[in-house]
Amino acid sequence: MTDKYFSALGLAEPLQRALSARDHHTPTPIQAKAIPALLDGRDILGIAQTGTGKTAAFLLPVLQHLATHPRHGRSVIRALVLTPTRELAAQIGESFEAYGQFLPLHHLVVFGGVNQRPQVASLRRGIDLLVATPGRLLDLCGQGHIVLDQVEFFVLDEADRMLDMGFIRDIRRVIEMLPDRRQNLLFSASMPTEIRRLADDLLENPHVVELANSIPATTIDHALYMVEERRKRELLEHVLAG
Repeated sequence: MTDKYFSALGLAEPLQRALSARDHHTPTPIQAKAIPALLDGRDILGIAQTGTGKTAAFLLPVLQHLATHPRHGRSVIRALVLTPTRELAAQIGESFEAYGQFLPLHHLVVFGGVNQRPQVASLRRGIDLLVATPGRLLDLCGQGHIVLDQVEFFVLDEADRMLDMGFIRDIRRVIEMLPDRRQNLLFSASMPTEIRRLADDLLENPHVVELANSIPATTIDHALYMVEERRKRELLEHVLAG
């Protein structure tokens, strides 16, 4: 059985069954603060570090909407999750498989550095949710394999890392392809000026969820080493060697 919190939200039975299968009984702080607002249709600005449970915070409401408002016929892309790296994209795809395992929904993860043919084949069969990195997404859009005019949910994950990696211009190109009416979610561990500007442009009257950024994520080990500049490489090799 899931925690009373998840039951009280009115999540579809297949989602509650998936949560039970993962022994997910108690929401994390970001889930408790974000999920109700998302279920109410609000845009979200989430300021939180990796490891806080934000993937479930946005996936559960998205899956709830897709499950309770089905479309007949061939699946079209109704939810888009944009991430900075292939590793994060793959992790979100795995979470979709876990939480959506009892739902008749299809997803696809696309990123560069691999042959695009299997990705294109999956797109032709039809998908409900797409997880993508900016470069490969724009490539496939440019080739006509991806159309984003039916997107109802747009999730921008780890926006500050997007900025660090030089993806802001690509993000704005993607946003221009989306329909005007949609629900937007932006997550970032920090809010530099450029990300704040992007959030202002993207989000409409967002519900703000801010966790204490001064507290390290409990799922990640942190360590500080004081070392002379000339010995940094030596220290790095020592740490990597375990």
